Amino acid sequence: MSYYAGHGFVTITPQALRERLASPAVQRFLVEGMGPVSVSGTPEQGRILLAHGAGAGHLSDFMRQFAATLAHQGLQVWAIDFPYMQQMSEQAKRRPPPPVTKTLEHFVAWYDLVVSISGSPLWVGGKSMGGRVASLFASQHPCAGVVAAGYPFHPPKKPDSLRTDHFPDIATPMLILQGERDPFGTREEVAAYDLPDALHIHWLTDGDHDFKPRRRSGVNQQVLIDEAAIVAASFVRAQ
Repeated sequence: MSYYAGHGFVTITPQALRERLASPAVQRFLVEGMGPVSVSGTPEQGRILLAHGAGAGHLSDFMRQFAATLAHQGLQVWAIDFPYMQQMSEQAKRRPPPPVTKTLEHFVAWYDLVVSISGSPLWVGGKSMGGRVASLFASQHPCAGVVAAGYPFHPPKKPDSLRTDHFPDIATPMLILQGERDPFGTREEVAAYDLPDALHIHWLTDGDHDFKPRRRSGVNQQVLIDEAAIVAASFVRAQ
């Protein structure tokens, strides 16, 4: 397990975590093997629980940069790995995520744990699948708000299989950060959707699902990831 203090990771053992964050919830998580967590930044501007996408964990290059920039902007970021991702890392073997309902259960448990530590409502969010899970959470549970990076509006090449039915049930502010060329929902496709007025979308110039633009766009992926995180932090502060 790693603990991200300031701008670098330090190792923390389960026993040390028990001693630092002693509570029944922490004990339960360590027993159930919920996966690693990294904490960055301080909570002056708010806290956010951040989940990864289906194919890469919270230590991927995208998640590291996104979380670090959020932290630089004054948020405290709790970036988690789901259990299946922990198994992928340990076994060095790819595996699909479990059904989204199971992943949502894990997310609910993480949320309850962090709230038991911090004592205040959290923002929730994530990359791709993680953003979808966070939005499902917000449609069923109270939280401070939602930030989704690269929301999977539909599976690639299946534009009619929308994943937006639960959006009207989200009672908190929600921000989606989306690349204009995202195959999970392009700017042209999303413009035709009937979305709630409270849902805000910020478009990343020429970005794909990982915010990577084409060379001729004149921008690069790192700039767009930082832009997305800065916009997200401003959105959180404004609520």
